[in-house]
Amino acid sequence: MLQTKIKDVHIRNEREAAIAEKYDKIAERLEEYADENDEKGMFPYASFAILREAGFFSLTVPQKYGGYEASLYEMAIALERLAKGDGAVALAAGWQSCLFLNYREGNRWKEEVFAKVCQDVVQNGDILNIFATEKKGGNIFRGSQPETIARRTAGGYLISGEKTFATLAPIADPLIVMAWVEDEGVLGEFLIRKSDKVVVKETWNTIGMRSTGSDTIVLNEVFVSEESLLAKATGKDGGLKNRSTFLFIASVFLGVAHAARDFIIDFAKHQQAGSLNKPIAEVPHIQQKIGEIEINLTTSRTLLYSLADKWDRFPQQRDHLLNDFQAAKYTICHQAIRIVEIAMRIAGGRGLSKDFKLERLFRDVQCGLSMHPADDMIVQGLARSVLYSE
Repeated sequence: MLQTKIKDVHIRNEREAAIAEKYDKIAERLEEYADENDEKGMFPYASFAILREAGFFSLTVPQKYGGYEASLYEMAIALERLAKGDGAVALAAGWQSCLFLNYREGNRWKEEVFAKVCQDVVQNGDILNIFATEKKGGNIFRGSQPETIARRTAGGYLISGEKTFATLAPIADPLIVMAWVEDEGVLGEFLIRKSDKVVVKETWNTIGMRSTGSDTIVLNEVFVSEESLLAKATGKDGGLKNRSTFLFIASVFLGVAHAARDFIIDFAKHQQAGSLNKPIAEVPHIQQKIGEIEINLTTSRTLLYSLADKWDRFPQQRDHLLNDFQAAKYTICHQAIRIVEIAMRIAGGRGLSKDFKLERLFRDVQCGLSMHPADDMIVQGLARSVLYSE
């Protein structure tokens, strides 16, 4: 029988309970820095030190290379909880967890290269991310050809270009850079170590998720060896089946909404209007709003964890889960926004104050709509899947 103080129907065993308890505690520590990081728009180095100390970056690294080898389900548990403390930290850090989960399940790198990268994460605390988006061309997943070019030279390649929305830019090393291999006309995936040829420009200044460090990375004739070309691919997805990414994104924004839900319930229990002799939690229209929050939260969490469970337990079905995962990302991100909007209505004018936690959560949760895949891609893709399926 599961012995845990965590009251969550989605926690099924002791291993999951340990993850939930661990990252609940870490989230409390992250929240101590969240407001200042958000206000100043600065990268949360202290928060990342906490995560590194806790071994978070080894969460999805294979056990044979020293990692924890968390499942997609377990990763969702950890990220939802981290996001309750600081959504920006959870989003930024989650990219690495998702990266290793994806490569673990469908690795196209040479095994010795993958092993070395994994070991460097476990032993040295390396932090990685994939950098594909560019200012002009946008995201390669929409079919654009990167303007970052890899030109063959003696013993390897010279790589030049700029990557935008480069989450983790201040701290990531090595970088996984998507570049156009000029002499072959294919998309290449390169492993690059930072040097004086790699410049991080502080360009990230947004309304929400302000401390993800999603700056611009400029590559100035960076030389890499032939072995640094990890893989080649053609097609819009770069040959990567990163469907689990959709649930990672959903986990984070659901965690932000979950934090808003917890906050507003506590607020309603203790806030008393001047015209009432009781907390506002006892007012019918407030209860109606809280009930709506619970419907959105419960259905979103059920959708998230049921799909994560299906992914983990039935690997043979993964190629058929694309529509489900995209629909889940769309639904959960929209319901997360709705949860925070309702919480703001309960808070009233106070919710607009910069001194009120809910204001930060409201801004952060909006960013889910900008995460790949965008709404139009999901909606059109689902429509085509039913209109033109045989």
